Amino acid sequence: MLLSNYSGLNIECGTDEAGRGCLAGPVTAAAVILPDSFEIDYLNDSKQLSEKVREKLKPLLIKEAISFSVTHIYNVEIDEINILNASMKAMQESILKLNRTPNYVIVDGNRSLNAKLGLKSTTGKNFSVDEIELLKSIPNKSIIKGDSKYLSIAAASVLAKTFRDEYMNKIHEEFPMYNWKKNKGYPTKEHRDAIKKYGITKYHRKSFRLLPEQLLIDF
Repeated sequence: MLLSNYSGLNIECGTDEAGRGCLAGPVTAAAVILPDSFEIDYLNDSKQLSEKVREKLKPLLIKEAISFSVTHIYNVEIDEINILNASMKAMQESILKLNRTPNYVIVDGNRSLNAKLGLKSTTGKNFSVDEIELLKSIPNKSIIKGDSKYLSIAAASVLAKTFRDEYMNKIHEEFPMYNWKKNKGYPTKEHRDAIKKYGITKYHRKSFRLLPEQLLIDF
């Protein structure tokens, strides 16, 4: 059973992202505030769960959460600000979109929540001064493998993964030859073979090494 709280404060939020290593599509983050009474013994890091279990958990988490939000940072912005900054921005934006301001935030990973806070981009959201100050005001802690230790981070990992999968399933219909419905944009052999055969789409991350022979791709 995962732990329900890190800080000892109420209204603690967990946040995590999905899709950082993909060649196509967004990086997606979720922020989740769970009630103190929340218990699901099979909730875990989304990578440890089957797709069937994740899809079963999704409506339960949405129903039971005090507040949750999900943010996609799309490939064009990823190419502009880089994937690490995009991942953090997605989590920051998700926290801002909650309908309750958390008293504490726990973040999966080893990078500070406020790393590169307020980074500007031409395609995505630019935070206001008030939004930056709000994020700075919330105490937070980065926890390595937090998604396998704390319920709220695990919940965020599941929602980030399932909402991103839903998006990839949708754009699969536009470009079925890449089979994003199965590989979700990750660098599988099948995906890379399709890039080699068909080239890239408007959803691919041009700043990523899409093929070993990268210089042969015509953008």
